Amino acid sequence: MYTKKFVPCIYLHRGHAIRNLSDTTIVETDPIRLVSTYNENGADELIVFDLWENDADHEMDLDIIKEICTLAEMDVIGGGVIHRMEDVKKLLYAGCKRVILNFDKDENGVLINADITEEVSLKFGKDKILACFNDPEEILESRNLIDQYVSSLVLMNPHKIRETESAFTLPFLVQINNIALNKLLDIFSCEKVCGVTGNAINDNAQQIQTLKALCRENGMETQDFKPNFEWSDFQKNTDGLVPVIVQDWRTNEVLMLAYMNEESFHKTLITGKMTYYSRSRKQLWLKGETSGHFQYVKSLTADCDMDTILAKVSQVGAACHTGSRSCFFHEIFRKEEESGSNPLQVFEEVFAVIKDRKIHPKEGSYTNYLFDKGIDKILKKLGEEATEIVIAAKNPNANEVKYEISDFLYHMMVLMAEKEVTWEDITTELANR
Repeated sequence: MYTKKFVPCIYLHRGHAIRNLSDTTIVETDPIRLVSTYNENGADELIVFDLWENDADHEMDLDIIKEICTLAEMDVIGGGVIHRMEDVKKLLYAGCKRVILNFDKDENGVLINADITEEVSLKFGKDKILACFNDPEEILESRNLIDQYVSSLVLMNPHKIRETESAFTLPFLVQINNIALNKLLDIFSCEKVCGVTGNAINDNAQQIQTLKALCRENGMETQDFKPNFEWSDFQKNTDGLVPVIVQDWRTNEVLMLAYMNEESFHKTLITGKMTYYSRSRKQLWLKGETSGHFQYVKSLTADCDMDTILAKVSQVGAACHTGSRSCFFHEIFRKEEESGSNPLQVFEEVFAVIKDRKIHPKEGSYTNYLFDKGIDKILKKLGEEATEIVIAAKNPNANEVKYEISDFLYHMMVLMAEKEVTWEDITTELANR
């Protein structure tokens, strides 16, 4: 039996979230707000259907999907109107981990997307491709295509679960829009059903943790953190607690220090949100419960003595109760360091100066000269520096290349500041490729 997942959907239409594929009633004018709800309630994955009707809508929706993928603490699956390899690529480059291909038949009885399935599967990998359909009987003749080039399925008709189970060996999600919550367990009891999606999950997002608990009580495995060590393996302090050092998973910035007891340890594993034991209040403490500044777990690692835990987290907002990003901001002493020890830090520091110049102009600043002259001047200088790199690369002295690349990167950061693009935007885009 497969691990059972709770997978909400966002149906994008003209920049809004609508009810579902057949109901265009707007349920949220800002779809990004839905992501926080699904994050906070422990959704396992998120499907975003882009129901675009023209190129302008498509580009707008892709920008929204990029933001969704950045903010979502779970994998995002893209779907919707897909006709070409380019449509698949755009969704994956926007940050979607997988893409759903529609396998229904058109009005001529031709299987939609059958002609691109092999191509996109070979290019991006079988594990990136799902196939969705309403009736398994209509696509049985393409079972070999599905088995060879698709990793899992999405059944859009919950009345066809048994037929789908008997027809295919692949796991499948079931879209359900209306069902009593106690009936979900019956759906999950089907061996090949790996999850439920649709309005049944959207409308009951706040019940996801309760539903997961019901699944576990009935012997069904849910998508939780599976630890390699038990609480009994840790060396506790005299109060029976283990200190936890909390670090930002992207920047490695140390955010705070807190403590766990056995209950908070297990709560963290089940919910995916950092939960501690408050020594002053002598009770469990879900970080962010009152402030909304949750910490979503990326990894937990024990030290060599098994007496300290290092937690890498995705931090929402500030970690410190003072409003500071990190609790560690009272500098006691700093030895002068050589510059350039941390490449990412250098990029961020230089970029910060450039952005500050844009907000607070400084007389005689070359950076402000570029901003004052505008985008055409910035692009002209960027083009010149790119040419200088090409010329320098023909020189046997590698130092020339370093100088010219440095000039190019500076001008590139001026362009980034002008267009309000951050280094995180760039690194996220590269990671998605």
